[in-house]
Amino acid sequence: MDKERKLFIVDRLEGDYAVIEFGRETFPFPKEKLPPEMKEGDVLDIAITINAAATQERKQHIEALTNSLFRDE
Repeated sequence: MDKERKLFIVDRLEGDYAVIEFGRETFPFPKEKLPPEMKEGDVLDIAITINAAATQERKQHIEALTNSLFRDE
């Protein structure tokens, strides 16, 4: 895993979105999902983890739907 810390920076605010700078890229992110006190220039600390339980639940749900579609009647 890359130990180098990557910064997510609020570049600017545009309507309902904050434009987030990540390295050399930018992307829009809904302001409603960010802290209300967030402002341009703030550095965001974002942790992304895999939710194994939710992943398994979703896979089982999709498998059940697939099975119901292709069930012999």
